[in-house]
Amino acid sequence: MNATPASPHSLSPAAPVEIDSSCRLPVIFLFACAAFWLVLASGFGLIASLKLHAPSLWADSPWLTYGRVTAVQINALIYGFAAQAALGVALWLIARLGRTLLVLPGHIVVGAICWNAGVKIGLFGILIGDSTGYEWLEMPGYASPILLVAYSFIGVCALLTFQQRREPALYVSQWFLLAALFWFPWIYSTAQLLLVFFPVRGVLQASVDWWYINNLSQVWFGFIGLAAIFYFLPKLAGGPLYSNYLAILAFWTLALFGGWGGIPHSAPLPAWMPSLSTVFTVLGIVPLIALAINFKLTLAGAPVKLKDNLPLQFVVFGAAAYLLAGALAIFDSLPQVARIIHFSFFTPGRTQLFLLGFLAMTTFGAMYHLAPPLMQAEWPSAKMPKLHLRLATLGIVLYAAPLLLGGIQQGLALNDPNKPFTDASRSSLMFFRVSTLGELLIALGNIALAFNLGWLLVRCCRACCVPGAAGKQTAAMAQ
Repeated sequence: MNATPASPHSLSPAAPVEIDSSCRLPVIFLFACAAFWLVLASGFGLIASLKLHAPSLWADSPWLTYGRVTAVQINALIYGFAAQAALGVALWLIARLGRTLLVLPGHIVVGAICWNAGVKIGLFGILIGDSTGYEWLEMPGYASPILLVAYSFIGVCALLTFQQRREPALYVSQWFLLAALFWFPWIYSTAQLLLVFFPVRGVLQASVDWWYINNLSQVWFGFIGLAAIFYFLPKLAGGPLYSNYLAILAFWTLALFGGWGGIPHSAPLPAWMPSLSTVFTVLGIVPLIALAINFKLTLAGAPVKLKDNLPLQFVVFGAAAYLLAGALAIFDSLPQVARIIHFSFFTPGRTQLFLLGFLAMTTFGAMYHLAPPLMQAEWPSAKMPKLHLRLATLGIVLYAAPLLLGGIQQGLALNDPNKPFTDASRSSLMFFRVSTLGELLIALGNIALAFNLGWLLVRCCRACCVPGAAGKQTAAMAQ
């Protein structure tokens, strides 16, 4: 009688060392590419910031006009850094939580190479003036098929890894990750079809763009970032997650309401559309309260002190930034508030708080925790991660806070009929100068991360080339 094949769930769980070995090449490759694009985005961000102080800076170069530099900065940050760092963390989490080996890691590397090629082509297209003109979708249409093909390589391997998991019970992070894997190709392909390849008419273009931005940030990035927090916060703190039910409540409310906000009240649309968008945005207070309770009570019973764990400090900062950015989004959606601050620095400040404060800091914590076991080596410099934490924390505060406060003052001045427009702009100039200083500190911290990661990769490559060095390094790690 033939034996029935065993299901993947009935197989014995893979050892953590085996899982790390299967994830090593694709995850480290994604982290290294993300660090490169992060430094590049910081450089273009500084150029854009300096051009606001000195408009004549490189004014004779069409490649470095403010519009092109700003578009390159945000696209490099989103598609170069954030997407690859988030996917690297997601792949490791799917394999580790499923207690199984990562499926087809070589195919993931091929997908990552194609993704980076698509980003390079897209950013070059922006610099030569071939931008689409849609916010967060500025890369030209010939770059988007490359990104979708690249994502299909990575996404299919991630789904196969999830399907072959050897742990049948699902942790809450897996809910967020599985939904995120399907969310990006849906929203990105839909936005590209309706805006670039078969463009809709009139104000519907702006509506589709707002829909895409909100889904990309609040759902796709939000789900992957929250999945990382739900895993690393209790693990690094040394205690269990306070409540799975609160986490699942946050998942369903974000999935139902999170992607339908973001339409400003000043939009030239039927009144019901901005009003409904406000309702969905305000309903975001439900997951925010659930997440705040879960985060606080998880940390309250943790035996590990926050100051003793560097990756935990990054993750806690990211969790706090997510809650603050969500509260500010609700505040910004109110009609009485939006008519004052919508066309001010407030909105860019809130966006950067979400991208840099929440997503970047959370992935930084994951990278600092994952890189040593994946590479089987400690960080070459123990001081640089601490320096990065200080520079990133101070930089984000000095970057986002002045834009938020200055945006309120700027909005009040712009709505004052007795004050000229030039005076309203000058009144917030001091806030913008402080934010430039914060951006510089963030860039220095990003360089420290990229240098330390590159140094780690070089050391590991040299250890693999020298006979016996790898074994000694592994033994030192075990001790």
